[in-house]
Amino acid sequence: MKKFLIVLVFPTLFIQCNKKEELPVVKATPTEKPAEGGKKFEMYKMSEMAALMEQMYVDNERLKARILKGDTIGKFPNHFMKIHKAVMTDESENDAFFKLQAKHFIAAQQLIYEDPINAKAHFNEGIKACITCHEGKCHGPIPRIKKLYID
Repeated sequence: MKKFLIVLVFPTLFIQCNKKEELPVVKATPTEKPAEGGKKFEMYKMSEMAALMEQMYVDNERLKARILKGDTIGKFPNHFMKIHKAVMTDESENDAFFKLQAKHFIAAQQLIYEDPINAKAHFNEGIKACITCHEGKCHGPIPRIKKLYID
């Protein structure tokens, strides 16, 4: 009798556990209705300068890692020179202060590659130039930029 129950109950449990629950399919319909407040959703698009600064941040993260490991520095990334001509979100921000800070930043960055023995000091000067500029313009990224400093 016990064998009969085991033979009957076990396969039933096995079959029940393998059943997949089918969920109802909900089809999304596109709407042209504006969001609350009457505004339509618009995707944020980075300016050339914002995209360049993001790339420079990534490049400097990699450079920091190479400096800390004592690896070869490599070549100066020429795309950094676009800082002088990249289109900004607000063109009025491309003033004399920005141009001076960009010049300091590029000079410090170039020194890293020209004088790799003092790469750490030159690197930190480049980061300092970023922070000085952002203190005068856009404060948002300063905490993130400070993480690049080499202690």
